[in-house]
Amino acid sequence: MKHLVEVEKATENAGPTYQNVLAKDAGLLQPPPGMESCWDVFRNSVEKYPDSPMLGRRRVVNGKAGDYVWMTYKEVYDMVMKLAASISKSGIKKGECCGIYGANCPEWIISMEACNALGISCVPLYDSLGAGAVEFIVCHAEIQIAFVEERKISELLKTCHATSKYLKIIVSFGGVTNDQKEEAKNHGMSIFSWEEFLIMGGDYHFDLPEKKKSDICTIMYTSGTTGDPKGVMISNESLLVNISGVDSVTGSVGEPFGHDDVYMSYLPLAHIFDRIFEEVFISHGSRIGFWRGDVKLLVEDIEALKPTVFCAVPRVLDRIYSGLTGKISSGGILKKTLFNIAYKLKLDSMRKGIKHEKAAPFFDKLVFNKVKERLGGNLRFIVSGGAPLAVAVEEFLRVVTCASVVQGYGLTETGAASFVAIPNDISMVGTVGPPVQHLDVRLESVPEMGYDALSNIPRGEICVKGSVLFSGYYRREDLTQEVMIDGWFHTGDVGEWQPDGSLKIIDRKKNIFKLSQGEYVAVENLENVYGVLQEIDSIWVYGNSFESFLVAVINPNQQALENWAKQNGIAGSFSELCKNSRAKEYIISELIKIAKEKKLKGYEFIKAIHLDPLPFDMERDLITPTYKKKRPQMLRHYQGIIDALYKTAK
Repeated sequence: MKHLVEVEKATENAGPTYQNVLAKDAGLLQPPPGMESCWDVFRNSVEKYPDSPMLGRRRVVNGKAGDYVWMTYKEVYDMVMKLAASISKSGIKKGECCGIYGANCPEWIISMEACNALGISCVPLYDSLGAGAVEFIVCHAEIQIAFVEERKISELLKTCHATSKYLKIIVSFGGVTNDQKEEAKNHGMSIFSWEEFLIMGGDYHFDLPEKKKSDICTIMYTSGTTGDPKGVMISNESLLVNISGVDSVTGSVGEPFGHDDVYMSYLPLAHIFDRIFEEVFISHGSRIGFWRGDVKLLVEDIEALKPTVFCAVPRVLDRIYSGLTGKISSGGILKKTLFNIAYKLKLDSMRKGIKHEKAAPFFDKLVFNKVKERLGGNLRFIVSGGAPLAVAVEEFLRVVTCASVVQGYGLTETGAASFVAIPNDISMVGTVGPPVQHLDVRLESVPEMGYDALSNIPRGEICVKGSVLFSGYYRREDLTQEVMIDGWFHTGDVGEWQPDGSLKIIDRKKNIFKLSQGEYVAVENLENVYGVLQEIDSIWVYGNSFESFLVAVINPNQQALENWAKQNGIAGSFSELCKNSRAKEYIISELIKIAKEKKLKGYEFIKAIHLDPLPFDMERDLITPTYKKKRPQMLRHYQGIIDALYKTAK
């Protein structure tokens, strides 16, 4: 395993402890010298790059979006200090909690940096979890002040019956109405517009407190697939070491992140994945451009910003893949043939170890450049995280985008980037790469699922250790002890070591069920197999120990289904097509085809399906903000449909 070095021998139920091979001589990464907190990261960049553009948004005039307009590092710093003066004057002290509620925007980062300046723990209130979770988080973290996106103020005010015990100040990212001021006043709270609060501090004198690596910088509540959200306490040290880790990955292949990079900010800042990357680019004095908040306009924003780095969850990349493959399929025979020749030639070259930029330069200019331009023209890295990316999608994007496409793996508790595939290395496809040079990792056997960490092909629960780990769940020591055993954090994910030392995520410890004939089904693995079909946007596979076969609820791809209907002379709206028995037969035939192709066992075939034209969404509580399926809630929502599928399929 060339990318790993063994540092401890295997035990009875766990494989050897490994580190990244780069740690063999250099040791595990530490925070950069002189850096004690995330405030130091920002302050340092302000000193080095005061006049460089930092935060940008598109100016919209008469409903039309124009170019990006930028604030420099110094301008952002000046605003942060005004905000910090107002917070300090309000009586909020170091170690207390401040909420931030809303979609990514410059005000989000400015509020976050003001918290960093004062040593206040920043607590994101999830933009997509609704009032129930927001109420829980405000009360659980005893949040006294919250910075809130204008359109989210009404959501927050709905919680006042419970939250006004703690919450005393609301600051809008924009303006506030008289009605909102009146409502806040009735609950004993104050509410300010952004401009009002900025000047409230005036000439108020305050000293920035001393900050330590061990201080809790942020408490990120993970939505979880069951139960109340858990507050993950993340220290300055964890974030600083993670910044070093991300830099080490790109630096080790001679493509370091730097001052000239441009980052598209659209994944929620409330999640660790985006927070870490934004901190990385702040540390380099890079530009961060914000989207307009509409997924339908995301590609337009990308074209305008021309980012060099784009982070995404598989769901976004699946949509890009479906869109591109659909366009190719509907093109003329000549274009299709040329694309297929170019694709095969470039992929073959990359499989021989040739870097993507040298694999087929002629075809890059002739064929693939159009895809590159659609994504702004400057993209050099696409980073996927949050869930496994299908091999077919990853391979396709590596070929056609003319950028390094890498998967990463980590949890909020591990600070996001625990494993990252080595950029521009096609052998890493389907894996999350080796561990980053800042942690120890081992696999622990899961005998009830048949996973043995000591076998020739080591498989087991992924466990990590190191200074990147969280500091525990806020006010939930019981939950902390469940996952932290002898210093090892147990992720609940099952991994498989590859011969080169990269890791493949193959299962989730809890997402397994037994069918009535006694066969175990690893459901996430099946969803990854079936989910690559062009006809499917998303799939939820279900089975239980009282039934002998599997059923599924599917969000079909609208374009693919409508094209099929047109070719087969079937009329109707998308909703009507989803109810059409021939459409269901067609999708089932495609599922059977891929199941046979992937040599799935008979009991892993799907026997009956329901097509839902509505995507699985957070509004119905079916998915988390990182698009993970909430399986118990899905079963509750679709129970009647599941019962009917089993009844009719028997």
